[in-house]
Amino acid sequence: MHRYQMISDGDRIIVGVSGGADSLTLMWLLSERQARIPINYELFAVYIDPGFEGSFAEALKDYCEKLGFLLRVEYTDCGILGHSSVNRENPCFLCSRLRRIRLFEVADELGCRKLALGHNQDDVIETLFMNICYAGEISTMMPLQTFFQQRFTLIRPLAFADEGLIRRFAGDQGFPDFENPCPTAKTSKRQEIKLLLKQLYRSNKKIKGNIFRAMSHARPEYLLKS
Repeated sequence: MHRYQMISDGDRIIVGVSGGADSLTLMWLLSERQARIPINYELFAVYIDPGFEGSFAEALKDYCEKLGFLLRVEYTDCGILGHSSVNRENPCFLCSRLRRIRLFEVADELGCRKLALGHNQDDVIETLFMNICYAGEISTMMPLQTFFQQRFTLIRPLAFADEGLIRRFAGDQGFPDFENPCPTAKTSKRQEIKLLLKQLYRSNKKIKGNIFRAMSHARPEYLLKS
């Protein structure tokens, strides 16, 4: 957070809460941090419901209230559209894009110029491999990105945190395990990449760290010209 100067005094921040361990951990940490640092900022938790049957939105909202913060639920049909006949090839991409757009709209409505998402180190690595395999480019999600002529800033405070560490923290805190109602949650392209990487990690415990460090140690002179 300090390296990328993610949060400044007076910030109003939308926190995307999905119900998973990452987003609940992020909300907990940002809330806990408010009381012990000399920087004043406000947090607004928002869940974008994709519209599938078996939604856990109300249960998540009730749990967030027990943790001490209000959760705004936005009911959408992003997931339904993502899995519709007009988008058979990559439902995750469209669903994610539509939910992100709705988050920006809510941020604008609330006067928030920053959005915090719970992506972790594993997500950053997986995105690198997804873009290589399915987009033909070497790129990944950034810890800090600006959008719409720098009107909004998206931050990922957990970008350097290992997924396993976050899972252990969530378990220690007793965070509930909400089941993802998405019909392709277990068969997505990201899940394929995740399984591939797990096989690599088993062969050598240094591989994961080396991949992550490689993203900040690129040598363009040894890459092909476009």
